[in-house]
Amino acid sequence: MALLEKNDVTTDLETRIMAIEEELNDPKPEEEEEKADQEMTCEDGGALEAETNKEDELEKPQAKKLIPGIVYIGHIPPRMRPKHMRNMLSVYGEIGRIFLQPEDRCVKNKKKKAGCRSSSFTEGWVEFRDKRIAKRVATTLHNTPMTSRKRSRFSSDLWSVKYLHRFHWCHLSERLAYEQTVYHQRMRTEISQAKKETNFYLASVEKSQNLEKLKKKKEKKGEVVEEKTWDYKQRPTEEEIHLKRFQNKGMSKKNLQKAQEKSKTIQDKAQSNVSLLAKIFSSGRAQD
Repeated sequence: MALLEKNDVTTDLETRIMAIEEELNDPKPEEEEEKADQEMTCEDGGALEAETNKEDELEKPQAKKLIPGIVYIGHIPPRMRPKHMRNMLSVYGEIGRIFLQPEDRCVKNKKKKAGCRSSSFTEGWVEFRDKRIAKRVATTLHNTPMTSRKRSRFSSDLWSVKYLHRFHWCHLSERLAYEQTVYHQRMRTEISQAKKETNFYLASVEKSQNLEKLKKKKEKKGEVVEEKTWDYKQRPTEEEIHLKRFQNKGMSKKNLQKAQEKSKTIQDKAQSNVSLLAKIFSSGRAQD
């Protein structure tokens, strides 16, 4: 019995050794299973992450696009510049572009002649990034003091603000370009008119100089120089017009004299009738 047990033990040991050698030579099934499990978990996790991202995107409200709004400023005090305007209005909201209309060139030239070199602006346009803020600013700031500081330059000035409905910055740029083209065209016409006047003046001066030279030559030769005078014709009187009509008809002198006498008598009667009417109406007024 003892020998049989020893043989059984030896066979069991040999079978175990063979199994261990096969496991070492073959790939490990446990590792493969672990890898497969990891891959499955990765795939499941990626799918879950994609699903969560999609849900977050759907849950997040889409940000509204900010539509800019433009405000018109009708009064700009002297010594105010675009930087002052930006600093004063940027408190209420984000500001984009600013344009201030400078004074007319004629006014600038007059100021320069008077000795004042400072330039000021007449009106302005301010663009806010958000249209709602622009409307709010126009309603709240209109007819209110520009600053609350008593020491500032603009404390005594009031805001004159108006919101421009459906007005875009391109409209302003188009208007400015149109005004510039009109101004340049007007300047061209004025320059052309001035050139014509100067050319006419120079031509008349040359003619007068040539005429004077001719006069001097004629005087040296001893010729008589006739000076031109301005002739004018007086309008004919009524009597002259009547006489011309009768002459054209071929009437004799006696008939002409008779016609003249008749016209004189008619004129005298008309004058007498006028005097009678004047006496009648004047006497009636006196009696009243």
